[in-house]
Amino acid sequence: MNILIFGPNGSGKGTQGNLIKQKYNLAHIESGAIFREHIGGGTELGKKAKEYIDRGDLVPDDITIPMVLETLKSKGKDGWLLDGFPRNMVQAQKLWDALQAEGLKLDYVVEILLPREVAKNRIMGRRLCKENNNHPNNIFIDAIKPNGDKCRVCGGELSSRSDDQDEAAINKRHDIYYNTENGTLAAAYFYKKLAADGKTSYIELNGEGTIDSIKETLLSRLA
Repeated sequence: MNILIFGPNGSGKGTQGNLIKQKYNLAHIESGAIFREHIGGGTELGKKAKEYIDRGDLVPDDITIPMVLETLKSKGKDGWLLDGFPRNMVQAQKLWDALQAEGLKLDYVVEILLPREVAKNRIMGRRLCKENNNHPNNIFIDAIKPNGDKCRVCGGELSSRSDDQDEAAINKRHDIYYNTENGTLAAAYFYKKLAADGKTSYIELNGEGTIDSIKETLLSRLA
């Protein structure tokens, strides 16, 4: 099973992606890790990408997409979940064309729907437990609201990440994601149109639900 997942920062995309990965034993392939592995491994594509990165330039699609494909074919030979790519309409089209050329099927595209303001609040409301970072605490989500300044699970001290409180940085990331003309949502909608033509399957999830309710809905749609 090959899956592409979309969702804004704060939507729980990482949580749901991890659940899918475990359930179906898929390779969870994240775009940033692809660059790190190719550059760290000294591959030819990695060397080319590093030249652009070292100059502070964006790596062109004709380097990025072959890197993605190579990783999908090697690490994802038994199925994959691709997260963080594509980020715009052009990349969506090029990735689809490349998958078709390689004979790689895209079984499902998953989009987690979440209003922008809710997504921002979720990010800014995240709190980290000193004892265990996996203990969920968020001041804006009733189901996992901490006990004052203490972890709701173990009572440990809580803190927040500095980047979670950087509203300007959050808005910048969301500007890219929620852009339906040439941003990430434009890429998602490209696949939504393909699904309408029967070329893939498109699953929309209500990101305002609980982790368990979203998981149940998602697993019921994945056949």
